[in-house]
Amino acid sequence: MKVALIQDWLTVIGGSEYVFKEIASLYPDADIYTLVARDETIKSLGLENHKVTTSFIQNLPFAKTKYRNYLPLFPLAVEQFDLSSYDLIISSSHAVAKGVLTHAGQVHVCYCHSPMRYAWDLYHQYIKESGLNSGIKGFFAKVVLHRIRQWDIASTNRVDYFISNSNYIGRRIKKVYNRDSVTIYPNVAVQNFEVSLEREDFYFTCSRMVPYKKIDVIVEAFNQMPDKKLIVIGDGPDFKKIKKIAGDNIILMGYQPFEILKQHLSKAKAFVFAAEEDFGIIPVEAQACGTPVIAYGKGGVTETVIQNKTGVYFNKQSPGSIVEAVNLFEKNSEKYDHAEIAKHASRFSTQRFKTEIFNYLEIISSKI
Repeated sequence: MKVALIQDWLTVIGGSEYVFKEIASLYPDADIYTLVARDETIKSLGLENHKVTTSFIQNLPFAKTKYRNYLPLFPLAVEQFDLSSYDLIISSSHAVAKGVLTHAGQVHVCYCHSPMRYAWDLYHQYIKESGLNSGIKGFFAKVVLHRIRQWDIASTNRVDYFISNSNYIGRRIKKVYNRDSVTIYPNVAVQNFEVSLEREDFYFTCSRMVPYKKIDVIVEAFNQMPDKKLIVIGDGPDFKKIKKIAGDNIILMGYQPFEILKQHLSKAKAFVFAAEEDFGIIPVEAQACGTPVIAYGKGGVTETVIQNKTGVYFNKQSPGSIVEAVNLFEKNSEKYDHAEIAKHASRFSTQRFKTEIFNYLEIISSKI
């Protein structure tokens, strides 16, 4: 059986890239196709022994760093891959990877991290935050995204089986594509974290500082609790804006290496998470350290955090709601068992993912 693996791009390393890495490890002879790739990313993911084919976008100016500027060309680019000789096609998609052209003699399985968020559920937010509500540039962006949505729906028929990375995304796949899916939670490297019973007097959050992560809302909440210390790790476009509003009880450390992140995850009283994520890997990493999570109660995190056992939810992405959740957590903080929290996190291990995805793909492959 000849296998092709498709990833939107391989330029940075994040959750979808780690999922792709583990899928690729199951098929060491598979060929890889991606819109744009960087050699260092391929090497870091251990994919250098695979044959990697990139699209024509790879050769366009600044493509390795500014590839999103070529969004209007993504559908055309992914359709240029000739996959006609493969039996099984596995795409890891949060943008256009699922849109590769296939024929009736092939089986295409898509591990869907999400339908393209900036074209669907985050469309209006994206337009607003990008300053594209008006003007010629805004008109052009709206036309492009309208056409992307049309193409996205049409390309759905090229997928035979959908796998969702959470039940939350499974519902979104049903809503947008009107397709059923099977949920297989993504791999989290829980083995890289240890439980610490020694806790220090601070709360912790970590994220890339972009608007939808709501780090500013967390900071504003702790501004209202000057007696409570918050440590923030992460960098991004909103860093300077957030630094300006942070009170004296808030420490912004910027980007830090993994060991520093791990140390803070394991020493914190609790990890605070305010984003509405498709799955949310770092709340699971926090729990792997035995650290309770104070989280916004929407999205994939509702499937990884157990209310009043491994964490507590707040209902609005607002400072007041976070303050209430922190106060509730402190009233019950002695009830949290760090070892039990870490045991719960082990449900999302890499080995579990590889076993589940392998067994599922074996069943599908038997039908070829």
